[in-house]
Amino acid sequence: MPAQRLVVLDRTVTARAQPGAGANAVGTIDARTPLAHEQTALPVIAAVDGGAWLEVRLPARPNGSTGWIPASAGTTAETAWRIVVHRAAHRADVFDAGARRASFPVVTGKPSTPTPLGTFFVTEKLHLAPGVAEGPWALATSAYSDVLRQFGGGPGQIALHGVVGLPAPLGTSASHGCIRFANAAITWIAAHVRTGTPVIVER
Repeated sequence: MPAQRLVVLDRTVTARAQPGAGANAVGTIDARTPLAHEQTALPVIAAVDGGAWLEVRLPARPNGSTGWIPASAGTTAETAWRIVVHRAAHRADVFDAGARRASFPVVTGKPSTPTPLGTFFVTEKLHLAPGVAEGPWALATSAYSDVLRQFGGGPGQIALHGVVGLPAPLGTSASHGCIRFANAAITWIAAHVRTGTPVIVER
């Protein structure tokens, strides 16, 4: 399985509907993530004009949004890691260069607030303070709830996180859409994957 190409932004950039500075804008992508203040990393899915314009996945509603940015807005990188969540089986597999490195039981969204299906990516990684609910790590993704426009003061963004302070057992459908891991599991994932890593949610 080929590595996922990334572009790591050096500056805030306007994403456009087509390659070219005159195309309609579809959004503005900040150079740094809103909470961890890391450089924003976006998966690249296509390139044209000799690589001068890149089609990237966007961390925005609606789910699956893409846009075109100039390659000059950042530097290229790649990741061989990916996370595949099997929603109905309540399990997440973690791959490196196509080889499964780990498999973990998870909590997924309850029927009224299901975890959305699709291809997403890790947008930022947050190490939470001891005892903070949803810790010890939260990996925000580019996925958003199809049901909740807001939750807990945020925009309904889906995260991979731990189970600190959350009683529902692993292997159940109990969350508002986020994917919960055992604390040791999410700590292992946070140590191995970077921002931009694909997160694929299947039925």
